[in-house]
Amino acid sequence: MEDKMNKENIEEVKVLEAQISCLQAEVAELQRQKQDSHKDMAFHLRGQVQDALSYMCGQRLVGGKEKVVSRLKEGVKELEDDLKRQTQLNGISLTSCATKTLESSDSKVVQQLCVSGHCSELVFQVEFQLTEVKEGQRSERTVSDLNVVMDASDLQNFSSFLSGVEESRDLLLFFRTLRTFSDRCDERSRTFQHFQVSEKISRMWPWNKYPAVVSLPGGCRSEVMTLNHPELPGCVLFVHWSVDVSREGGVAPKINLLTKIPEKALQLFPSQTVGGAAEAFQSLLRILGPEAALESVIRAVGLSQDT
Repeated sequence: MEDKMNKENIEEVKVLEAQISCLQAEVAELQRQKQDSHKDMAFHLRGQVQDALSYMCGQRLVGGKEKVVSRLKEGVKELEDDLKRQTQLNGISLTSCATKTLESSDSKVVQQLCVSGHCSELVFQVEFQLTEVKEGQRSERTVSDLNVVMDASDLQNFSSFLSGVEESRDLLLFFRTLRTFSDRCDERSRTFQHFQVSEKISRMWPWNKYPAVVSLPGGCRSEVMTLNHPELPGCVLFVHWSVDVSREGGVAPKINLLTKIPEKALQLFPSQTVGGAAEAFQSLLRILGPEAALESVIRAVGLSQDT
């Protein structure tokens, strides 16, 4: 009986020892992750902010708590000012950045990064792996597994470029082209909004030369403006303003004037006159630019109201 109890105790001790070993391994892994996290913070933060973090982690510094807190506030203020300057320069605002260390050694560090932000009205999320290999005093960084997420429903002309960026893993090209593309879209929005505001003014003051013909079915950030004279039902002019992006990152606005004329109306006008409207508009674009060319077309449509 006593031998049986001893065997059971020995087996129970072995089970407990195995559980202790597992817990020790788990604690060691958590400590390693904590050290990696501290390494990541130390890699990105220097000077006053790093000193403050060292104090908060239990490493006493000369000068006491008040001095460290003051340094921390100064460091945070410097980082905020630098971020504000960078946002103003490149037009890109980052809202979140998550980093996960996948591999860490003295010679190689692999991190998974997820960056979210917006450029004007365009929201993006970029995920990629960053590998840093150290050789002596030199280090080399490479990007892999790049994935860019954007609202594809409004970016048909941007999708081909995104595919090319993911293949080439060229982050700099992505952000540079995103800024240029966003600027061209903002120019279109401002121009459309200008004429929409002018239409509201014309309703308040009838002597304003703009007729009430402008409509933006998809809002001022859409690609289409319609000109529809109230006394000529069925006769519509469409201004289609797209922003094309090549796989190499070239950004070019493309503006066309399209016509929708009922068959009965076409019989009253020579076909060359109606068909030449698009070519005439392209000539105006080359000479006057988008806003002045659109204003000329709107004025021309509006004059027919007085005839």
